[in-house]
Amino acid sequence: MVDRSAIMRAVRQPQSAAIAGIIFGLILIAVIYLLHSASGGGKEAAQWVDDPNRVNAVNLALDLIPFAGIAFLWFIAVIREQLGSREDRFFETVFLGSGLLFVAMLFAAASALKSVLIMRDAGLPVSEELLATMWSLAAALLKEFGARMAAVFTISVATMGVRIGTVPRWLATIAWVTGLLLLLTPPMPTLTQLLFPVWVLLLSVHILVRRRRVSD
Repeated sequence: MVDRSAIMRAVRQPQSAAIAGIIFGLILIAVIYLLHSASGGGKEAAQWVDDPNRVNAVNLALDLIPFAGIAFLWFIAVIREQLGSREDRFFETVFLGSGLLFVAMLFAAASALKSVLIMRDAGLPVSEELLATMWSLAAALLKEFGARMAAVFTISVATMGVRIGTVPRWLATIAWVTGLLLLLTPPMPTLTQLLFPVWVLLLSVHILVRRRRVSD
């Protein structure tokens, strides 16, 4: 018989958050790279649907995005569970709200691009104006609004971690710099966009190493 309580305890462990964070970080890096390559570096983005290689890159990115969202939600849930009553409501609300909004914008951007592909596959006419509109909408959601939510999430997690002693000062400093860059750098170059998933990767690896040292 399956011990459900043991499964739930395992899911809520810090190692679980680390694994989810690593999965999320790697997937989001792949998604950013694929979408950037499909856009041609921002040139002739409206014509991407006529290039099979670029369409394949977008399709792969869109197929990966749901898994990135699931992993990120798992990451948020475990981090929140570990904080428990040790953090005040203010930071908890900012941390949770920014994370959920980031996932919502990630999915909204994917939906904008997916709608174009669905219309194309159905044989419906897709004008260059519509292509440009959907691509611009997805880019705005990811680079402008999503990036800002990622910045708030990064800063709030780092601040909470320093307050309760789970995030070292050097990692928090990287988070604060990352957050400020994401907040204050318009428009978002690809390199800046990568800062968020890279920081989540660093935090996840730190959690794994820290837990291993505690266990030893």
